[in-house]
Parts: sequence; structure tokens; C-alpha cells
Amino acid sequence: MLTFTSKEQSLLKDLISQEQLCVEKYNKYSADACDGGLKNLFSAIAQVEQGHLNTLTQISSGTVPQMGGGGTRPMAPTQPVSYQAADRKNDQFLCHDALSMEKYVSSAYDTSIFEFTDAGVRNALNHMQKEEQEHGEQLYTFLSVNQMYQ
Repeated sequence: MLTFTSKEQSLLKDLISQEQLCVEKYNKYSADACDGGLKNLFSAIAQVEQGHLNTLTQISSGTVPQMGGGGTRPMAPTQPVSYQAADRKNDQFLCHDALSMEKYVSSAYDTSIFEFTDAGVRNALNHMQKEEQEHGEQLYTFLSVNQMYQ
């Protein structure tokens, strides 16, 4: 059973809060997206974020889970979408907001990785950060394919 410094506890609390927000946003964005492929991408990312939240909750209780090689990686649609103007603007906003969120969360993991003393916790955080970066890549791919990223 691990014990954490007050700084580590604070970082875990912040990461848990961020992951809760990620889950909520991706579920909302899945419901709000106009394109079916984007809905599916948001839904798949929400599931990965829920896994991050579960892992962080487990870590905060003092147990370091074994991190697997990763599950199925969410994939962005690679064909341009034929959009109505309002729908395009909606999906573009959702993707840009989600990409900003991913950049922030990845940065929070980066800082945390350097602050934890336990190697198992650092490895788990590093694994989750890599997945956050992959989410950003998927969002960028969708934006780029649809000429929404300038």
C-alpha cells in the first residue's frame, strides 16, 4: 500500500478532477456532434478517459495497477465529411475545445510524472499521458482531413 506526500495527493486530486471533466465533455460532445464518425470517436475517447479515471482512483487508494499494452486505439475518420455550414461550425468548435483540453491534460500528466517518487505510479501516469497525446492526434486528424485546422 502506497502513501503519498501532500504534493502527490494534490496532483492526484487535480488529475482525477481533470479526468472527470474529460469523461463528461466527451460524452456530451458525442451527443452534440453532427457527424456520426465524430460521435463514435468522442464516445471511444470517453471510454479511455473513464479508464484513466478508474486508474487514478485506484492509485489514490494506494494501489498501482499494472498497465497493459493498451486497448483498441480510437481512430478518427479519415474521409472528409460533407457538412452543412452550421453543423461544420459545431463540430469544429467541439474538436478544437477537445484538443485544447487534451493539451492541458497531457501537460498536467507531464508535471505529475516528474513529481511522483514511486516508479510504478510514474509508469502509469506516463502510459495515460501517451494515450492523451494519441487523443490529440486523432482530433487533429479529424480537423485536418476536414480542413478545420488552420
